Amino acid sequence: MEPKHPWPGFWLDKPYYSLHAYCMHVYHEKLYKIALDAGMTCPGRDGTAGVRGCIFCSSGGSGDFAIPVQGLPIAEQIRQGLALFGEKRTGNRFIAYFQAYTNTYAPVMHLRRLYTQALDAPQIAGISIATRPDCLPPDVLELLSELKQAYPDKFIWIELGLQTIHQKTADYIRRGYTLSCFTDAVAALSQRMIPVIVHIILGLPGESEENMYETVSYLNTLPISGVKIQLLHILRGTDLAEEFLKGNVRVMEADEYIRIVTGALARLSPQTVIHRLTGDGPRRLLLAPLWSLNKRNILNHIHQTMRAGNIWQGKRYGKENHDPGKLHPL
Repeated sequence: MEPKHPWPGFWLDKPYYSLHAYCMHVYHEKLYKIALDAGMTCPGRDGTAGVRGCIFCSSGGSGDFAIPVQGLPIAEQIRQGLALFGEKRTGNRFIAYFQAYTNTYAPVMHLRRLYTQALDAPQIAGISIATRPDCLPPDVLELLSELKQAYPDKFIWIELGLQTIHQKTADYIRRGYTLSCFTDAVAALSQRMIPVIVHIILGLPGESEENMYETVSYLNTLPISGVKIQLLHILRGTDLAEEFLKGNVRVMEADEYIRIVTGALARLSPQTVIHRLTGDGPRRLLLAPLWSLNKRNILNHIHQTMRAGNIWQGKRYGKENHDPGKLHPL
């Protein structure tokens, strides 16, 4: 008889270990994200590793949902972010998400002020910092360790963009750092017990389904805590959009993406928290795929496909007997 999903209750009846399930178990409430713009830039834009950024990155540096007021202090961005939620929530604490551009790419004194403003806010449960692995020098790592000790009741997560393990693709998208750089950064953060959330993109130009699964399988070899799985979006104003409009780049159809993301989840360790399954392309910028705008519909189809096929996160991941009580990696 084919085995059944072993942790339906622990995962709140989803076929994968969602961030919502993690937060409910650890914090006993849903944590909402407030996207922040700390006014950073990126080595791929300031001439250090390039001037046009990654081929898919918009002018907002992936921070298109951050509070849209340039130069606004972090404390004020948080205040405005809280006001946007109003009473439409089921929890009372939030994640301060440093999202736009590379959020460790500044002098340590400046970073300390930014992070401290967020951590000092009473309703902030912790901070999540999006950055690059080549922007984590020793002094920044020491700052993270210092803050982890100074705020023991709050968390500090680092989000690293990997996108793919394949160097040919990495060169095409102008990622700007090697796989070994990424792996070393994960190891350095792990040594300091700083949880790492990895960003990957499914559907990058030239990659086969097997290439995508190889990236997912590689994640299982690393001491990471979570993953954000992103569907490739084509955004107006990017170099990728120019290639798409020339007919040089294709995007996946909905059924194709659902099949591949389901296969990816089946290969991923069941201890890895799923922070995202499709991503959000801003409606005003999105060229393709337009079907991704109906995010709820896509998520429902992923759930239905996995249940119908008796598939769950980790079904194809080794034969270890995992203890649901240990599924708290963050």
